[in-house]
Amino acid sequence: MSKELQLKAFERLLIIMDELREQCPWDKKQTLQKLRHLTIEETYELGDAILDNDLNEVKKELGDLLLHIVFYAKIGSETNDFDMADVCNEICEKLIHRHPHIYSDTVVKDEDEVKQNWEKLKLKEGKKSVLEGVPRSLPALVKASRIQDKVKGVGFDWEEPHQVWDKVQEELEELQIEVQSGDQDKIEAEFGDVLFSMINYARFLNVNPEDALERTNKKFIKRFQYLESKAGELGKPLMDMTLAEMDVFWNEAKKL
Repeated sequence: MSKELQLKAFERLLIIMDELREQCPWDKKQTLQKLRHLTIEETYELGDAILDNDLNEVKKELGDLLLHIVFYAKIGSETNDFDMADVCNEICEKLIHRHPHIYSDTVVKDEDEVKQNWEKLKLKEGKKSVLEGVPRSLPALVKASRIQDKVKGVGFDWEEPHQVWDKVQEELEELQIEVQSGDQDKIEAEFGDVLFSMINYARFLNVNPEDALERTNKKFIKRFQYLESKAGELGKPLMDMTLAEMDVFWNEAKKL
């Protein structure tokens, strides 16, 4: 599709948003705060579609997310704080400024240098910490990944994967010591250290821990639901089955 048709489609969405804001009782009442949780939900739905590699669903969810962006911009325009043009220009200026290897004479050799330059530029813009860009409300697993990625950008990182694996082993040993001591608070603290080190190791393996865990979640759900369906065929509730009986169907599910 040509740029002209893309711009025409975007203009159509902006016009529809204007009409909904003026005429629809529900759309009239929405605020930035009321839309927030819905936007988070839409983002997760997009994430699900991406993990499922359902490109048609990805297209639909991108539309839902784009609607929210246009909605926020519309609300901002009504208070004269910002509009869609401001939003677009702001991100354009940021992208140009943070890509001096494209829009200036800076030379980079690889992706890592691009990330390092990005973090250095953010500090020059007035950021006091490279971790300021990590949202406080991110889920803990995702937040850990972003924290590690951010500090890597300024050179705070392990040099070799085996060093990270050694750290994982060290944290596991420390966890076992606290498990034996029975101190619940220390067990939780050490368990967190194990998770953080495993997420770090995943980065060195070029594995996204969030995607990897969600993949396992989906696999478990599929196998467990197979087990439930087989139990239903037998007319026997799961709670009345032995683990040995469940294992038969679980192993069947693994082979499917």
